[in-house]
Amino acid sequence: MTDSPSSASALVSRDHVRTLFSRAMSDMYREEVPQYGTLMALVRDVNADVLGANPALAADLARADELERLDLERHGAIRLGTAQELFTMRRLFAVMGMEPVGYYDLSVAGVPVHSTAFRPVTDAALSRNPFRVFTSLLRLELIEDDELRAEAAAILERRAIFTPGALALIERSETAGGLTRDEAERFVREAVETFRWHGEATVDAATYKRLHDAHRLIADVVSFKGPHINHLTPRTLDIDAVQTGMPERGIAAKTVVEGPPTRACPILLRQTSFKALEEPIRFGGAAGAVEGTHTARFGEIEQRGIALTRKGRALYDALLAEVRETRGAGSEGPDYAARLTEAFRRFPDSYDEIRRQGLGFFRYSLREGASPAFSGPLDAAALDRLVAEGAVVADPIVYEDFLPVSAAGIFQSNLGGAEQRAYEGHASRDAFEAALGASVADEFALYEQAEARSLAHLAARLSPAQSRAVA
Repeated sequence: MTDSPSSASALVSRDHVRTLFSRAMSDMYREEVPQYGTLMALVRDVNADVLGANPALAADLARADELERLDLERHGAIRLGTAQELFTMRRLFAVMGMEPVGYYDLSVAGVPVHSTAFRPVTDAALSRNPFRVFTSLLRLELIEDDELRAEAAAILERRAIFTPGALALIERSETAGGLTRDEAERFVREAVETFRWHGEATVDAATYKRLHDAHRLIADVVSFKGPHINHLTPRTLDIDAVQTGMPERGIAAKTVVEGPPTRACPILLRQTSFKALEEPIRFGGAAGAVEGTHTARFGEIEQRGIALTRKGRALYDALLAEVRETRGAGSEGPDYAARLTEAFRRFPDSYDEIRRQGLGFFRYSLREGASPAFSGPLDAAALDRLVAEGAVVADPIVYEDFLPVSAAGIFQSNLGGAEQRAYEGHASRDAFEAALGASVADEFALYEQAEARSLAHLAARLSPAQSRAVA
């Protein structure tokens, strides 16, 4: 498919549709949540300061095709109520070249959902637009009250979150192999309606209260016409500067940054947010409309680092668990940041050491103008030598996914920490994939494939005869 069709019937790329959609979502959210615009301005200023102070970083990002995509919104998040909603949402995101990657059980941190991330998966698509949507499905079976569980299920079954136009264009894309430019624009207009905020609840005030008392997230999913986008997340190069800058611009920031500590070489994902908005809503019922409030939507910021190998992730998880289990303080203890920093001294903080120890994924390329003496195979020893000589560049592969503990920490900071342990430990990947109608991709396999592709390309450039001799 092409982005420059020669006729009205030519199909545009799925990347083009995704870019249209992400821009439309950003415009809608900025209009609905003005503080999001303030947050975006802060992130732009911080990123400009970091790049201005570090020309080498700017050059590295440009070489790795990371600079242009930096200003694009990185992800949104939604919460769905039924298996059918998740099944159709998968089809909707497929129109935009977004596939389900990873399974996340947030019940381990007291949030009654399990999730996946819909995102592009190829190097080219990620370079074009890395927009992703963290998508959660409510676990109705975790509601202990049988009557309330049945009532919530009945409410959800009555709603239709997709417009007829969106459904028709999803089917059109599936049968035709894509959409034309005009169809893509219509699709985006229709699809955005699913994610729009509605100030009218679909339940009366008494039902809302019972759902809310069971868990605030249950009320958020069940009580409205659709899965309003609950945040959009820009990417920053210095999340600590954003955390400091939020109060200075009148934004109430989350107490701590979720994820690993501040490092010279960022790993995985760090996230923070501003507090959820208390928004007016209207409840229906036999007695007429009743005014109330609902708290769900917030602003989030992320700083992405290098994707870790299975070995690296095991070390990360062990260190994080050690810190969080100390005194049972989780991530909200007064000395949490200091304990986190101390524990992570055991995780190497140079890219070369991370690479040599096999803790992170890298994309390898021949440095421009380099012509090293080489007679394969391109095994680990040869690769280390070429990198040490400066003939080969090892760029960290950006982590494109999420951390369940961090996601739950963000959710809890905006839903109420008292519910932290209410639904602990109920993973059910099989049930989630059955609802999805597909398997979720293994994020580690995707990073392994990206690194392997770069090594194969490097081997071909070093010596065509050795192009298949990649360790």
